[in-house]
Amino acid sequence: MNKKTPFGINTTCIHAGELKDAQFKGAVSPLYMSTSYAFDNVAVKRYPRYFNTPNQEALCAKIAALEKTEDALIFGSGMAAISTSLLAFLQKGDHIILQETLYGGTYNFIVEEFDKFGIAYTFTDSMAIADFEKEIQHNTKVIFIETPSNPLMKIIDMQAIQELAKAHGILTMIDNTFASSINQTPVDFGIDIIIHSATKYMGGHSDILAGAVAGSKEHIKKIWNVAKNFGGSLSDFTVWMLERSLKTFYLRVKQQSHNALVMAEYLENSSFIEKVYYPGLVSHEDHEIAKKQMRYFGGMFSFELKDTIDTMEFQRNLKLIKSSMSLAGVESTLLSPSQTSHQLLSTEERASQGIKDGLIRFSVGIEDTEDLIRDIEQAIEKIK
Repeated sequence: MNKKTPFGINTTCIHAGELKDAQFKGAVSPLYMSTSYAFDNVAVKRYPRYFNTPNQEALCAKIAALEKTEDALIFGSGMAAISTSLLAFLQKGDHIILQETLYGGTYNFIVEEFDKFGIAYTFTDSMAIADFEKEIQHNTKVIFIETPSNPLMKIIDMQAIQELAKAHGILTMIDNTFASSINQTPVDFGIDIIIHSATKYMGGHSDILAGAVAGSKEHIKKIWNVAKNFGGSLSDFTVWMLERSLKTFYLRVKQQSHNALVMAEYLENSSFIEKVYYPGLVSHEDHEIAKKQMRYFGGMFSFELKDTIDTMEFQRNLKLIKSSMSLAGVESTLLSPSQTSHQLLSTEERASQGIKDGLIRFSVGIEDTEDLIRDIEQAIEKIK
């Protein structure tokens, strides 16, 4: 698929990259579970670790169509996608700039592994473009961003970052997991490489572990050259499940985004809430940037309870909203970042990013918002 797909978003979700069942004319893509294919007198020598089984290729085509890029690759996890992409473009002596607030797994990978490879790194002091610019060095090869950020939902101006990077010959990468392909398309703003934890909104049902990378054919080929050595591929059954999930991608994420705005507005006006972090709120410091580059504002936000309310006791008293380590399923879940996604950071590191121990991250599902509100209110009443 090239950047101009002839279909609308729902049609793309359903039909882009689908495999045809030529034998039985089934309505869904057939599943090819083989891990061994012929090598003699064939056009393509297929092998799962080479990311080129029929189901793998079909799924990659669908993801590329959704991100409006030339090509894509799928991985066994979001971290496999992130680590492989970074190491495809960075080597000993290179330097990378990353924004201050990132998914904890990405942050931990950088600080624990990059010194071993001799790769220098700098985290910015804020999301301001000036803070990225002042950190550019002669050997800076990559700028890595995440917008909205995990877990404080900070927004960075993708167009401005791309222009800065291009002026210095630097590659740009984005973790697009929180927004998803439905809410924003980074390639429209010139971002080179788009990465997803496909476990989240792409999978959408809390039953798939996967990652995805989208970009130009040239960039994806470079990532593939490293990926085939690292072995971060995934089974074709998971590939088939993910292709199935993407058919309802738009419907799910649009509803989750609608519900998240309703819930964020409700909580912002609640007496037991200290602060809500959601780019769809006018009160959010980056609301205007978010309006410029997001179609909807996503199904994720974070909030802080008043100091008088025990954060963990509140979560234990919820009946409908689940306590869960991950996010983005059709069911509403929440967690404490200090104990999950950012637990590998020290207390000081979390504090420097503005992540308080009492912060709660809320992944809003597709339930009726009235039921979610009642669940929160009964949990608060029990604590009182």
